[in-house]
Amino acid sequence: MNPELVMEGRNRYILRRRGNMRVEGIVYLNHQLLPLIKEDKSLQQLANAACLPGVVGRVCGMPDIHEGFGLPIGGVMATAADGVISAGAVGMDINCGVRLLATAIVAEELDLPTLRALIDRIEDYVPTGVGRKGKHKGITTKIFEEVVHEGSRRIVEYGYGWPGDVEKTEEGGCLSGADLGAVSKEAYNRGSLQLGTLGGGNHFIELQVVQEVYDQEVGKHFGLFPGFLTVMIHTGSRGFGHQICTDYSKSLLPAARKHGIEVPDRGLACAPADSREGLDYYAAMACAVNFAFANRQLITHDVRCAFGDVFKCNPADLGLQLVYDVAHNIAKWETHKGQKVLVHRKGATRALPPGHPGNPPLYRKIGHPVLVPGSMGTASYVLTGTEKAAESFFSANHGAGRTLSRTAAIKSISREQFEQSMGGVIYNSRNYKDLLDEAPGAYKDIDQVVSVLTEIGFTKPVARLLPLAVIKGKD
Repeated sequence: MNPELVMEGRNRYILRRRGNMRVEGIVYLNHQLLPLIKEDKSLQQLANAACLPGVVGRVCGMPDIHEGFGLPIGGVMATAADGVISAGAVGMDINCGVRLLATAIVAEELDLPTLRALIDRIEDYVPTGVGRKGKHKGITTKIFEEVVHEGSRRIVEYGYGWPGDVEKTEEGGCLSGADLGAVSKEAYNRGSLQLGTLGGGNHFIELQVVQEVYDQEVGKHFGLFPGFLTVMIHTGSRGFGHQICTDYSKSLLPAARKHGIEVPDRGLACAPADSREGLDYYAAMACAVNFAFANRQLITHDVRCAFGDVFKCNPADLGLQLVYDVAHNIAKWETHKGQKVLVHRKGATRALPPGHPGNPPLYRKIGHPVLVPGSMGTASYVLTGTEKAAESFFSANHGAGRTLSRTAAIKSISREQFEQSMGGVIYNSRNYKDLLDEAPGAYKDIDQVVSVLTEIGFTKPVARLLPLAVIKGKD
């Protein structure tokens, strides 16, 4: 039976301490979304996380919360310096994240053949699907060991980026503390071949139109204007991060026993953050974080090249400026309420308020962009965080959140339902069945999900983006 939630004001539900829970939990939901979490194990997983040594504050469930492995997807957990670090509280796809490019192209001037030409040309550059290898073979193997330590900056230095790309990336595109010595040979071999690839599952490259700008001043600062085309890229550390999580989810179980830690669920295998095992996981995780930043940077370069090819011009003439790049599967040392804590965000996005020193300098006064993609065929949002989000360790939801498993979606969504939900959005797959597991019907209503935090003042909407064409990879 799921733990019981107690309402604590608008869109806020408390998970009271019980059993071995060291802290309470809090889940941000409205009346429409509340019933959607009654059947899965996400609340129990949140309660399990609250049992881990060193957990501080409250464990948080974002509006897109749903069952995962260990910590629920849409979960935020912070641990003190003498607490633990958990691979399952970061996730399998380490630094899965989103970046957004703004263009100088008026969307309504693009006809369907041009949109089709764009996604076809992008696919010529960017391999999609599980297990695919990168096309920059002479480059990625050579610089793999450099980017896992130095992140996207190294990619840009090799000529695969523009000035400003790095400063518009969370952590400047590099999480310190990476050490390839903590990575298995199998993970190394998988990662060295996959730089510059999209992957499958919920990863995508989407061409969008800015439907509405709610805050004109901030929107202008981000380069977002109504009617103009944007490009959203959603992918992570590919097989490299997946293998690292797999390796450490296994090795941290005996490590927990060694250190006398009772793990409530094997998905939350952990070790003291300052132990040898904990430090090794952090070093390996940081490698995957940096790989993912570099991966999205290389894909950005390829997307710009594809646009240049289709329009037969210098890509810089088309805008294609990076708005921002944010991670949503990561653990980072941050300072909250004067205390240094390790914030695990799994399916959650950092949302810093204006003036916060963690913002990049060019967004210091207004707060960095919070990028929240919807499901395939539905809207995406650009937001900013506020001071009220301190309650969630300055975190917001990372997307819409699933309501159907991939298997259930394939079984229950018909072709007619799929086509109707996609509207006029074009997609790259020749067979709609390849995309059923990612159909809009498998996800929560993005407008409802985003409104939960905006209504209580944790986030402020800046712009709403609508999809025009989407590239997905087959699982």
